[in-house]
Amino acid sequence: MRRPSPPGSGYAQLTIESVAARAQTGKQVLYRRWRNRAELVIAAMRHHTGSIVDNVPDTGSLRGDVLGVLRQMADRFVQLGPDTIHGLLAEAPDLDPEVFSRMTGVMATIVKRAAERGEIPAGDLPDVVLLAPTNLMRHEIFFSRSPVPSSTITALVDDVFLPLVGFSPRA
Repeated sequence: MRRPSPPGSGYAQLTIESVAARAQTGKQVLYRRWRNRAELVIAAMRHHTGSIVDNVPDTGSLRGDVLGVLRQMADRFVQLGPDTIHGLLAEAPDLDPEVFSRMTGVMATIVKRAAERGEIPAGDLPDVVLLAPTNLMRHEIFFSRSPVPSSTITALVDDVFLPLVGFSPRA
């Protein structure tokens, strides 16, 4: 479990100036690579926890793969803590849209595999459908200060996403 941050630390207190000082470089060097604090934190997060894009689950079932993605998101929330996640979400308008569109590729890969296995009728779904589970998960994370329960993750997959994509379990 994540340890609480010491007083005076955390996302709200993080500045580009403090990062530059700690890295013994200038702010302009950081701004050449990252446009703002949120992009810097996301890069550090991906470095520390890995990228979901680089670790797309392949369990052999649509249900298992989508559960895997949502569990990775839930685990990241626990590792980083609500202050960091909520800080990033508050600055979402300042982020490159690529940050959010990355999940489209993840979900498209999962759905394509499921269609090839015959689990769903088609692998070419609108983005709004592809992103339903990850967007709903972001919603759960945004409105929570505690880990998302496993039962909620399962409900997002079983009660919302699988019926939406025409999933029919094999007999």
